[in-house]
Amino acid sequence: MTQRLHLVFGGELVDPSKNTFKAVDDLHIVGIFPNYEAAFNAWKSEAQRTVDNAHMRYFIAHLHRLRDEETEASTTEELE
Repeated sequence: MTQRLHLVFGGELVDPSKNTFKAVDDLHIVGIFPNYEAAFNAWKSEAQRTVDNAHMRYFIAHLHRLRDEETEASTTEELE
């Protein structure tokens, strides 16, 4: 069975109309989740918790899309 990991994270944006964080060092890492449904539930919870702050945004990153298992490994992955 293929594992499809998702990362939920968020933070305060410089401008609510853009996706630039005010302070990357202050990002809130909610967690890594085994499927989209669990990630969505975590995202929704954090988004609702911070709804009064227009500059706060939470995102779901599809970690499984960062690596294509069918593609040969890059040279950095082969370092020992």
